[in-house]
Amino acid sequence: MRRGLTVDTHAHILELKQWLFEKALPLWWAEGADHVLGGYYETIDLTGRGAKGPRRGRVNPRMIYSFCEGGRLGWQGPWESAAMHALNSMLDSYRTDEGYVAGLMDDTGALTDASFDLYNQAFALLGLASIAAADEVHYAEARQIAGQIHDYMRAHYAHSEAGFHETNPPSEPLASNPHMHLLEATMAWEHVDPEGPWRDLSEELMGLALRHFIDPETGAVREFFDLQWEPMPGDKGRRLEPGHQFEWAWLLVRWGAPRQHEQALAAARALYDIGEGHGLDPNHDVVIMALDDTFAVTDPVARMWGQTEWIKAAIAMLEICEADERQRYVKSLNRSLVALKKFFEGVPPGLWRDKLQPDGTFIEENAPASTFYHIVCAISELVSFDAVQDSRNILKTTS
Repeated sequence: MRRGLTVDTHAHILELKQWLFEKALPLWWAEGADHVLGGYYETIDLTGRGAKGPRRGRVNPRMIYSFCEGGRLGWQGPWESAAMHALNSMLDSYRTDEGYVAGLMDDTGALTDASFDLYNQAFALLGLASIAAADEVHYAEARQIAGQIHDYMRAHYAHSEAGFHETNPPSEPLASNPHMHLLEATMAWEHVDPEGPWRDLSEELMGLALRHFIDPETGAVREFFDLQWEPMPGDKGRRLEPGHQFEWAWLLVRWGAPRQHEQALAAARALYDIGEGHGLDPNHDVVIMALDDTFAVTDPVARMWGQTEWIKAAIAMLEICEADERQRYVKSLNRSLVALKKFFEGVPPGLWRDKLQPDGTFIEENAPASTFYHIVCAISELVSFDAVQDSRNILKTTS
């Protein structure tokens, strides 16, 4: 079944890869890394300098992933040193006596929030999986630390049905988003530690998503739930994020395609349709932040990360679509690439804008380090898919 890309798509991919290798990775290692205190700054300002201020625990593991993935894609720069710089900071400055990764450090190196956050553990696990996959020397250590995080979560935060609580003792709301990133991490660990607990946890998390996160009537992923995994009352329980519809669609395909799980693949298609049909600003053709459960817009701001998830989901759809659907998804992929590139305009090469307002102007603010993971993941998906098309000699098939 032929699923080739257009010449324009191929050109976009080459341009993004060049931007990553020649601009972004070198800049974030040179200026985004704190070469005194260790770790990475939360942001780089629009002069290209790392900005002082508090640093969240999720930033270092995201940078581990970004540099390891850059190395895997072929960047010849010091990706391993950059990744280890982030790993050492995560372990030395953020890891608690209990073994989990804390939430926030100030710019003197002092922890200001040592509480457990499921979201932070998800990214710690993803960063550790990236190190384990990339570096045999550190494989055993990464596997051991990941196992400790897993065991701590199970012992202190496991939900009686599936997934995890956010607090101990349990309190509302429960959230789908950290479970989404946890699933991404467990799927990464399945590949590098097939004898570990990761496949079982992936199955558990996907079951939770199919039973509770995805609304049976609309097919949309909700954000917030009560302690029984029912939607929270009020506006909180009605919140839908278009970027997460796309991100879940991508994960459902990544999990469901190898397993030939038709329910997961059908759910992915429905989520994609929701994201594309209701989650785009019609004036600027970008993914916006939030809807309610009637698909009415509640937050029209477009953030960069949502565009990267549109890209990943479009690729996932191209991988499972029928021949007569290919043209639709190639066009959608091209639109998502154009949307992403809007966020590179007007800033130093290697940086990005974060928030596009409904009037078409960007908020003037620093480039957040946490977004780099989203960009790198999208480029990685593009490069991998591009290579598959090239190997079939259908790369430049026109639509």
